[in-house]
Amino acid sequence: MYNPKPIDTSSVELSGELTELTEKLAENVHETWAQSRIKEGWTYGKERNDALLQTPCLLPYDELPESEKEYDRNTAISTVKLILALGFKIEKAE
Repeated sequence: MYNPKPIDTSSVELSGELTELTEKLAENVHETWAQSRIKEGWTYGKERNDALLQTPCLLPYDELPESEKEYDRNTAISTVKLILALGFKIEKAE
């Protein structure tokens, strides 16, 4: 039986600047996902329909419901926290 063991990042705090970065990352995660779906033949539909390759999430990020944005944000936040937990630094170039 598979027992996932992600690295514990619960003690990692994100600065305001990194929180802003995670929102940009979340938007890009969505854009990458949407681009991939469109290449696979998916189109917008009011309800998800796998047989017809339709999904209500093929919208610009800022038009998504908060519940969908939250999924992408969680991915971005957990990724940035993992990078920091592994000892890397994230700095904005000047």
